[in-house]
Parts: sequence; structure tokens; C-alpha cells
Amino acid sequence: MQKRFYTGIDIGTYHVKVVIAAPAETPDLPMRILGTGTAGSKGMRQGYIVDVKEAAHSIREALERASAAAHTKVESAHVGIGGVGLDEIRASGDVSLTPSGGIVTARDMEHASKEAEKRSSAKLANRTVLHAIPMQYRLDGAQIFGSPEGLHGAKLSVDVLLITMLGKHHDDLLAAVEAAGVEIEGVMASPLAASFVALTKAQKT
Repeated sequence: MQKRFYTGIDIGTYHVKVVIAAPAETPDLPMRILGTGTAGSKGMRQGYIVDVKEAAHSIREALERASAAAHTKVESAHVGIGGVGLDEIRASGDVSLTPSGGIVTARDMEHASKEAEKRSSAKLANRTVLHAIPMQYRLDGAQIFGSPEGLHGAKLSVDVLLITMLGKHHDDLLAAVEAAGVEIEGVMASPLAASFVALTKAQKT
């Protein structure tokens, strides 16, 4: 059975915001807002959680207000993470295409991104990678515009943008959400999430 609604939680230094939305009748239309809820952030200081229990209380309060407005119970949600702990790291990785017969596959593209992340391990100490966004692919040294999947070559290289945050802050945020009685469906950097609704495709590129 198709899910009837989605919930998003944004945890900020001053406020916790929750929105509950339902899919539109057709994919080209925006989602319908069923209810929203806001609560003052407790247990936070300068963007960091200093008290998980207090933060969980604020999340629960915002959830209850949104649930009451939407006349529905929230059991799971997507979490937006922002604050000063976010950072970006640019990295490069490459893989040999010999195992795949010289044809680029989706698995090769994934492995190249993982290799870029592995090569940046020294810069990722105490940090959690939220997103690994491929910026540019090269096949045997030549720049590829668009997806390289299906092309022939010997070596695939990729430049990746890693969006990271402090691991301790990440774990504390998720612990606070779970302590509020919500299952976490996914985590996304708040600025990236905002781009999906505030920017056109050309602006995002």
C-alpha cells in the first residue's frame, strides 16, 4: 500500500520544525502540506546538542503539534541536519574497468566514489559523510559530460563533493530523534534539502 504522507524534521539552534506532507495527485504538482509544528530548541548550544533528553523533548513537542494539525500519527521521518558542524571535502577516486570488461557500469561509478572517500580518510577523522555527490567523471583521462555508464574504457575517474558533519553531533541528533519515538528514514544536509524546493534545476547545476 502506498504511503499516504511524509514527515520532515529540521533541528536548529533556536527552533525544531516539523512538516507533514502528502503526495499530490500527479507527480508534476507540489506536495500538500497537512500540518506543521514548531517548538523552541532545548538542549542545544551554538548548533550542537548538549543534552539529548532535552533535545528529544523539543522534537517530541514539535511532532505533537504537527500531528495534531495533520490529524495523523507520526512513526517515521526524514531528518534535516544543518549548523556549523557541516563541511565539504573535495576528493578524487578511480577504478580499473578490466573486471567489467571495459564497459562502465553503475557499480563501477559507485566504487570510484567509494575510492575517493577512502582516499580522504585522513580528512574524515571524527566526521560522518552525509552525501557523496559526483561532480565530474573522466574516462581514460578525458572529461565526460553526463553519465559515463555504458561507455568503453580502461579507467574511470571521478571528482566527488563529500558533505560531512562532526560524527558526535550526527550521532547525538539521531539519538535525540529516536528518543522522541520516531524511526529515522533518512538524513540530509539542510542546505541541500532546501535547494530541492528553492532552486531550479539549472541553478542547482
